[in-house]
Amino acid sequence: MSFICPDNKCNKCNRLLQFRIENIKKFPNYYNAPVPSFGSLQAEILVVGLAPGLNGANQTGRPFTNDYAGDVLYPALKNSGFAKGNYRKVIDDGFELINVRVSNAVRCVPPQNKVTGDEVKACGEYLKQEIAAMTNLKTILVLGAVAHSAVLGILGYKKSEFKFVHGANHQLKKHNLVMIDSYHTSRYNINTGVLTFDMFEEIIHKVKKSLTEML
Repeated sequence: MSFICPDNKCNKCNRLLQFRIENIKKFPNYYNAPVPSFGSLQAEILVVGLAPGLNGANQTGRPFTNDYAGDVLYPALKNSGFAKGNYRKVIDDGFELINVRVSNAVRCVPPQNKVTGDEVKACGEYLKQEIAAMTNLKTILVLGAVAHSAVLGILGYKKSEFKFVHGANHQLKKHNLVMIDSYHTSRYNINTGVLTFDMFEEIIHKVKKSLTEML
């Protein structure tokens, strides 16, 4: 179950559809479709990013794969025991997630890596279904303010009551979930020092700790 539209041919968002058509012509060997999530539905942890990168997940068909953001995310998960194998930036590298599933607020690549509120809302239907299907889910790690707002919106929480703050631990009591905020692991955030590798390792440790605290 991928929780994207049938046959990977979503046409809900005209802007994203037109961009996908352009990319099919420019990059005929790319995946060029809504990118399905990576990891088991039985996982206790869900990581929610922004959207596929043009030459990353949109090329490979796996979230954060061949994106710079994945160079930060996946080694950090492995270092904390949440993955095994060698992440080699291709979908068939044998890299496996352990007790973690990785998804995005928007599943199609957007122009200039920027999504609109309507696109987040349209794709939220699939994220909502996905979360409902994860019966063991305990912790959601959101990467960036867009993912933060998307999760709150689909679960019916007032965004004004849950401010996005890097490292914040939000109790979503109606769903018995914890949501942890992190700056996105983008190249821009790393290059500007907004987020460092050590800072993100600390976030993953918080995620790991949240599971034991909920036992």
